[in-house]
Amino acid sequence: MNPATSPLLCDLYQLTMLQGYHDCAMEDTAVFEFFVRKLRPGRGFLMAAGLEQALEFLEQLRFAPEELEWLAATGRFSQSFLATLETLRFTGDVHAMPEGTVFFPNEPILRVTAPIAQAQLVETRLINLLNLQTLIASKAARSVLMAPGKLLVDFGLRRAHGAEAGLLAARASYIAGFTGTSTVLAGQQFGMPLFGTMAHSFIQAHDDEALAFEHFAHAQPDNVVVLIDTYDTEAAARKVVALAPKLTRDGIRIKGVRIDSGDLAEHARRVRRILDAGGLKDAIIFASGDLDEYALRDMLAAGAPVDGFGVGTRIDTSCDVPFLDCAYKLQEYAGRARRKRSEGKATWPGRKQVFRNHDADGNMAGDVVTLEADNQPGEPLLIPVMRGGRRLAPTPTLQAIRYHASENLARLPEPLRRLQEDVAYRVEIAPALHELAAEVDRATFPGHSD
Repeated sequence: MNPATSPLLCDLYQLTMLQGYHDCAMEDTAVFEFFVRKLRPGRGFLMAAGLEQALEFLEQLRFAPEELEWLAATGRFSQSFLATLETLRFTGDVHAMPEGTVFFPNEPILRVTAPIAQAQLVETRLINLLNLQTLIASKAARSVLMAPGKLLVDFGLRRAHGAEAGLLAARASYIAGFTGTSTVLAGQQFGMPLFGTMAHSFIQAHDDEALAFEHFAHAQPDNVVVLIDTYDTEAAARKVVALAPKLTRDGIRIKGVRIDSGDLAEHARRVRRILDAGGLKDAIIFASGDLDEYALRDMLAAGAPVDGFGVGTRIDTSCDVPFLDCAYKLQEYAGRARRKRSEGKATWPGRKQVFRNHDADGNMAGDVVTLEADNQPGEPLLIPVMRGGRRLAPTPTLQAIRYHASENLARLPEPLRRLQEDVAYRVEIAPALHELAAEVDRATFPGHSD
C-alpha cells in the first residue's frame, strides 16, 4: 500500500457522499473542473503543474484490503457500499492544460468526466497535487524571469512542508525553468540535474579554513565550489586564490565560490575583484540565503556579479502566496449543466474550453473561456490526456515540459514579464457561457429573476 496513491487521501465527506450516491443509485456521469477563482496579490499569472502526479493517482486508484477492513471497522458505512469499493477503478476521461502552460482565473486547467462516485472520490487528492505544484511553479517562474540565463538551483527541501512537498517543489521549479535542485531524490526520481557545495559545519569541523577548502577539493575534484562566508568572506576568497596554484598542480580546478550571508551584492563585488586579480576569472560566484524573485531582481539590477543563485525557503513554501484560491467543482451531471450560486463562489456551468489569442509578435493577447462545443478563434488550451482511465499518449519528458513552459513565459505580455503589479490580463467569459448560466438558473429557480 503506497500512502501517496491511497484513496483514503480524501476528506471524509467524499466517502459519506459516495455512500449517499450508492443508496440513491446515482451512477450517472459527472463532470468536474479544477480552476482558480482569483489571483492572490502579487501574482499576475499562474503556471499549470502537477498533471503527471494527478494522472498517476487516477491510474492507480484502488482500495487495498486493509483499507476496506479499516473502513468497515469505523461503523460509518454499509457493507453493500463497501463491497462496491472493492472493484472501484477510475474509468473516466481527463482533459487538461499541458504542464508548463500559463493560465489565469476562471480557466479550468483540468476536467474529469467519470461516473459520479469516481469523480467525487478523487477531489481532495487532485486539488492537493495540482495546488502544490502549480503554486511552486508559478513562484519559481518569477525568479526565472528576473534572472534570465543565470544558474538557478532549488535549495528548499529542508524547509518545505514535508517530504512530498519538497520533492514535488523541486520538480515544479524545474518545470518553470530552474537549472536543477539540491534534492538528491529528485535527481533519482525525475532525472533532474543535482547541484550542491558544502555546509558551514564542514569548515567549522576543521581547525584551518584553507585546509577545509583543500580537503573538499580533493573529495569533489569535479565540483569545487567552496563556501566562503563562515568567518570572513573576503579573507576566505583570498585563501581560495592562494590555494588555486596547488590544486592546479594536482589537476583540480576551482569552479567557484558560494556566499550565503550578509550583503550578497556587495560581497559579490568585492569577491569578484579578489578572484579576478588572483587569476580566477573563470570561477563563478554563487549566492544563496533567503532569496526570492525580488532579491534576484534587485541584485542584478544593481550590477551584482553573481552567476547563480540557490533559492530555497521562499520558493518551496511560496511564502508570499502560500495557497491558491482553487476549486474542483461539479459542472454537469446526468447530461445536465450544473452551477453553484454561493455568494462570492459562483461557478460557470458546463464543459468548458479556453481559447488563447496572440498578437502579431506572438505574445499572449487575451483568452476566451467558453463551452467545449463553442469554437472560438485562437488556440484551445485543454487537450484530452486520458480516456477510459488510460492515458492517450506517453508521459512527456521533463525537458519537453520545460520547453513548453519557457515558450509560455516568452509569450507573456511585457508587463507580466516584469512582475508589474496590478496588471490584468484579459480573460473573457463568452456569451455562450453567460447564456447557459442563465438557463441553469431559470431551471433551478423557476420564476426567479436576477
